[in-house]
Amino acid sequence: MGYPETFEGYMIEDQSKWTDFEKKEFKPKPFEDRDIDIKIECCGVCGSDVHTITGGWGDCPLPICVGHEVIGKAIKVGPKVTTVKVGDRVGVGAQIQACLECKLCKADNENYCPHMVDTYGAPYEDGTIAQGGYSSHIRAHEYFTFPIPDNISSIDAAPMMCAGLTVWSPLVRAKVGPGKKVAVLGIGGLGHFALLWASALGAEVYALSHSPSKKEDALKLGAKEFISTGEKDWAKPWAFTFDFILNTADMTHTFNIQEYMSTLNVNGEFHNVGLPDKPLPTMMAQDFAPNGAKMGGSHIGNRPEMLAMLKLAGEKRIKPYIETLDISEKGCAEAVERVKKNDVRYRFTLVGYEKVFGKGDKSTS
Repeated sequence: MGYPETFEGYMIEDQSKWTDFEKKEFKPKPFEDRDIDIKIECCGVCGSDVHTITGGWGDCPLPICVGHEVIGKAIKVGPKVTTVKVGDRVGVGAQIQACLECKLCKADNENYCPHMVDTYGAPYEDGTIAQGGYSSHIRAHEYFTFPIPDNISSIDAAPMMCAGLTVWSPLVRAKVGPGKKVAVLGIGGLGHFALLWASALGAEVYALSHSPSKKEDALKLGAKEFISTGEKDWAKPWAFTFDFILNTADMTHTFNIQEYMSTLNVNGEFHNVGLPDKPLPTMMAQDFAPNGAKMGGSHIGNRPEMLAMLKLAGEKRIKPYIETLDISEKGCAEAVERVKKNDVRYRFTLVGYEKVFGKGDKSTS
């Protein structure tokens, strides 16, 4: 059938065969007054995609098309859409709908709405399962569709839609800026964005990593110092130092968290955005007492934060480290396999969409 009745995407049918992508048609949810249809140009590859298709985060609806770092062109806008017009270059992140009526939504916390719909693998009210951005098109509510500044390339903008926002939101909510000492734990897709943002916000930034090979990159990305956590007693010289540790690693279950907590200043926070497949290590309530430390976490970010992040990235010409792969059965498989092995510096964007999906850009408003 094809657009607009159906979209096409690279899907998996079995979590035990999570690299077996096959191009299939799927039916999007019914088009509503505030919806936007986007012809996808490229899509970032997120660790969430891997956790989902491998079953690391549990069962998911199958078949599934993952991908929630979408950049493309608006080709159809609903009659009540006011923020986007046909032809605009836009992005979609890890959330595609919320009620926009509850107290959380009205307080700019729509990313915690109990009625939120994730960009893939989640049911809409009519029962349709949302499908993601390894596909020809995506249908998104305008509130979760973001104009992309002209001076940010689509390849760079794609991973900002999830990875970028996921670390931007906790940094700005913690009021990170001049006078604050911030440590970024884990220098990968999330962590390299955190170094870029924290530095751009004016904080004194430190990189914590067990991989000494990443020292040069960490310093280029904005870290004042690189701290190798694989060394014996690494934490002792840094006791009571950091106001905020942003943990972007997804291997926290292997950490001696008490060591990291000891480097926090009084009332400092150890904040988790990396989401491992396994539980956190056992801790005692007493572990929080020596410095009055806190532990927290967060989920993506809100629309105002996304727009502010993109504005800063455009103004300061902030450029992430991105590798590209052509979308195809082979390209999708290589991307998720290499993300699972941490074999990427530091984020993938899938490109070449027109080559496999065609133009599909009949525009209507």
